[in-house]
Amino acid sequence: MTRIGDTPPAWDERTQLVTFLDYARDTVRAKCEGVSAENARKALLPGSPLMTLCGVVNHLRWVENYWFQVVFLGEEDQSPCTDEDPDREMRVAVDFPLTQLLDEYAEQSARYRELVAGTALDQRARRTLRDGLQPDLRWILLHLIEETARHNGHLDILRELLDGTTGD
Repeated sequence: MTRIGDTPPAWDERTQLVTFLDYARDTVRAKCEGVSAENARKALLPGSPLMTLCGVVNHLRWVENYWFQVVFLGEEDQSPCTDEDPDREMRVAVDFPLTQLLDEYAEQSARYRELVAGTALDQRARRTLRDGLQPDLRWILLHLIEETARHNGHLDILRELLDGTTGD
């Protein structure tokens, strides 16, 4: 697992961004370790019936897909989400084993790590966002660090409610 506390302050910007994103990704996996298949599908927050471990992992997978494949590379959106069901990736996640979702997330992350390694941080996305801006790769990485870290907080809460497990 990537350890942020071990990060030398002299690393270049790309290494720092990738290290922080990998740390957040690794934390997702750590939060899910040892969870039963049944517990991975449980929604414990009354106001958030789609908030399950499976749902959060699948959401993060599709968020990265959106920002790298759709926005940055300009490819067609293959997400399970629709205008009628914008949270479908979280709804359908309970149909898959958590281990499969984590493996797919890890495989996809490895592909994006290669993309980032070979692309300038100032490279602009091929798609323009609704606000008329074209983010660069640096902004996308920062956004994914924020998004993944925020959802790690959700995983913390779910895990503690499921079985009392707490941690970093």
